[in-house]
Amino acid sequence: MAEILQKDGTWVFDGDALRLTPGRDKGVGLLRKELGELVVPLGALAGISFEQGKRSGRLRLRLRDGADPLLHATGGRLTEPHDPYQLLVDSDRYGVAEYVVEEVRHALLLDRVPAGPVDAFLLPGPAVPVSFSAGDGTASFDGEHVRLEWNWKTEDAKAAAGTRTIRVEDVVGVEWQPAVGLENGHLRFTVRHAPTKAPPKYDPNAVELWGFKKDPLMALVAAAVQARLPHPAAAPADALPPAAPQSGPEPELPARAAGDDHDALLRRLRELGALHQDGVLTDEEFTLAKQAVLRRL
Repeated sequence: MAEILQKDGTWVFDGDALRLTPGRDKGVGLLRKELGELVVPLGALAGISFEQGKRSGRLRLRLRDGADPLLHATGGRLTEPHDPYQLLVDSDRYGVAEYVVEEVRHALLLDRVPAGPVDAFLLPGPAVPVSFSAGDGTASFDGEHVRLEWNWKTEDAKAAAGTRTIRVEDVVGVEWQPAVGLENGHLRFTVRHAPTKAPPKYDPNAVELWGFKKDPLMALVAAAVQARLPHPAAAPADALPPAAPQSGPEPELPARAAGDDHDALLRRLRELGALHQDGVLTDEEFTLAKQAVLRRL
């Protein structure tokens, strides 16, 4: 098991998944605190990296395209301190951060996890019910219906229509866009048979965001809805070609080469020994890591 504890949060890797727990430091963003602990399966990862700085470094996870409804709904526009897939690392823990990176990379290699996109969400998205207020309204989602309620700052033309309730099966798309510079952001739902090009200020299916502190929380509503929509990469059932008839026994897949795994594990043991000799790993960290590798032999 590889583990790193920081004020910004704690990451723990057990060989099958990474458990990301946000810290309680004042620098941790509202979205990460509200989202809580995330469990990211190994199969959802495309890569991991560590960037060193003079005073602090940063661990970054890269997920496979389409694996996480939060990343899909936000279009990669989440930034630190709200991005749950970044972790600030103090300079005295650089060695531990590098060890975590190596453990994850070797697990990806040994399990032969592809880095390409997926056609199903591998993370569940935020738990429901979920409800937040920001900008010109409140967005709520109970798993079946989206509810948009307006406040005194809502444009009259939009507020006049009253509270908006949308069935999740009528939602064909969802997008969260943060405010940037003088441009306002939004949380917008694309509704079946009701396309619109109206700006979010006038769109009854959108909440306009003005760049205030709670804006990122609206991304959790977007992600909760996205997780319950058909995956963007999944072809509709009526669009799939008919399956070819089977004329014989299914071909056997080539067996995984045990020798390759064995060689990789031996190389890992040599690398751990070098890290221990160089003082990067403590005696305890080296012992735990070595035992984890030996169990795979």
